[in-house]
Amino acid sequence: MFFNPFGLIVFFLLIFVFIFLFVFIQLGLITIVFERLGLNEIQTFSFLLLSLLGSGINIPIKKIEVDDFEPLPSSIHFFGMVYQIPRLTRKNMIIAINMGGAVIPIVLSLYLMIKWQMLFEPIFSTLLVAAITYHFARPVPGVGIAIPVFIPPIIAALMALALGSSSMHAPALAYISATMGTLLGADILHIKDLKKVHAPVASIGGAGTFDGVFLAGIIAVILS
Repeated sequence: MFFNPFGLIVFFLLIFVFIFLFVFIQLGLITIVFERLGLNEIQTFSFLLLSLLGSGINIPIKKIEVDDFEPLPSSIHFFGMVYQIPRLTRKNMIIAINMGGAVIPIVLSLYLMIKWQMLFEPIFSTLLVAAITYHFARPVPGVGIAIPVFIPPIIAALMALALGSSSMHAPALAYISATMGTLLGADILHIKDLKKVHAPVASIGGAGTFDGVFLAGIIAVILS
């Protein structure tokens, strides 16, 4: 049987091409999303860079004492996501706010509200998304508050289409309600449940919520 030595090279070349195309399509899609929000290329790049770098920055705002930590597994599965559990050595928890998953989305949402001169619509839709997100969010031991990422953007997109006064306002309204509703419903309204997660740091907008906040905003704009 004849073996073609170039077959394996072609195979890996095709894999590389597929990966390149996938990344290119994803970046192009994200760029289109932020163009619909009214952001230029520099603003889009700055937001993505700050979100990425800020996801690892947690600003401490409070320290609380918790009960004895229970033994936890090395990882936990929640709605298809795998979270690695850190080992704990102390009996207190630091409440923090994540820069990339909370502060930056809040700043962008306020900017969009001013830019598109919206007030009632984003507040109303955010409260609705928060109420639904609160119902589905769950404390994940060792990680924080986690949510299924597909629920907030769907609700936010529907609200944006229903309340948006124009097609230009709908993407911004979808982003605001998806991100702010996720933060409010998943983290802030679940503050009382943070002791159940047995984590050294409980970060608002971090850990299990960061993916939900970032993806919720992107998917909501696409759906709107």
